[in-house]
Amino acid sequence: MQLPLDRVAAWMDARGLRAGPITAVRPLAGGTQNIMLRFTRDGRDFVLRRGPEHLRPGSNKVITRETRVLGALAGTDVPHPELIAACEDASVLGDAVFYLMEPIEGFNAGAELPDPAAGTADRRRQLAFSMVDALAALGAVDHVAVGLADYGRPEGFLERQVGRWLSELASYDGLAGYPGPDIGDVAGVARWLEERVPRQWQPGVLHGDYHACNVMFRRDEPAVAAIVDWEMSTIGDPLLDVGWMVATWDLPGAPDEFAGLLARAGGLPSGAELVERYATRTSRDLTHLTWYVVLACFKLGIILEGSNARADAGLAPREIGDRLHTTTVRLFERAHELMDGAA
Repeated sequence: MQLPLDRVAAWMDARGLRAGPITAVRPLAGGTQNIMLRFTRDGRDFVLRRGPEHLRPGSNKVITRETRVLGALAGTDVPHPELIAACEDASVLGDAVFYLMEPIEGFNAGAELPDPAAGTADRRRQLAFSMVDALAALGAVDHVAVGLADYGRPEGFLERQVGRWLSELASYDGLAGYPGPDIGDVAGVARWLEERVPRQWQPGVLHGDYHACNVMFRRDEPAVAAIVDWEMSTIGDPLLDVGWMVATWDLPGAPDEFAGLLARAGGLPSGAELVERYATRTSRDLTHLTWYVVLACFKLGIILEGSNARADAGLAPREIGDRLHTTTVRLFERAHELMDGAA
């Protein structure tokens, strides 16, 4: 997609963000359909992020929310892309808001495992534990103190989850050609979750989609450079991020979906070891963590099944629909295994 970079340059001029032509423009791949471009202006590198070429109804809102959370995390211990400036005037690009951030000098372990950061099993273990440490740093952020008191609705957050995602699953029935979910005992998982909702928890910033492909690692050492893709962030229970990481970790039958090369290379800690590491970095009560892992399997499985339903309706590639349907089935299988183990 060709963006009107002359308009971006004019907008940057008004904000003193260097001067002269925008050069060395190149697209960056990401885990979403959102568009990211890296470019240089007057000796400084920038990354521009906006919604997808064909904007969905909530695309601009998502980008605006990302902008806000990245700005709020400035000065915290959370590794994140550093926000430079945000444009909420959609007319600059014709229809989309956008923001500029500092480039992240790192790699995604789903696609690359360079030395010296990831060339040995020991270093890959350290990569995994650095993900846990970064997540613990996020969970320690005082969302009120950083200006995110109204970024979400923490009251009743856990109680809303099952109904919210059952409604999402039911909405797929409106897609022509979709026969309905064939992903296991959804009602049984929902019932188990509703009967065991934790009654006490501490609100905080929730990334919402925390797994190995949504993290950039440093190239010079096995450490997180930045947590990326904040589209699903909100104020909720940070333990759901921990559950999400464990739910997607080394998932049988679908290891590449969330970790790619990292999963195939092996030498990684177990999910239990990740939890043990988190326990040493947090004061949060992990008594009910299995519940959060099951909820993560339930929620993510339903989200991914949406691609299968859209593929049945001809709105998404069949190959992607089939792959994500398989992942959904594996997630629900993991949920049932955990439920059986907790019984």
